[in-house]
Amino acid sequence: MRIEVNGEPQDVTGTTVAAALIELGWGEAKVATALNGDFLPAVARAAQALKDGDRLEVLAPMQGG
Repeated sequence: MRIEVNGEPQDVTGTTVAAALIELGWGEAKVATALNGDFLPAVARAAQALKDGDRLEVLAPMQGG
């Protein structure tokens, strides 16, 4: 299916947010996620189904000061 990840179109085979994150290389990373503009907690990713056209935002924490 085709979804938008951080503003870029991506083809993924995973049917959940967790599966898509693994497929896209963020499986073990500590990241924040939003699906279609709504914050999605890490504990909800495995149960959250994806559908064609969904918008997924993935944000990694940054260090600095």
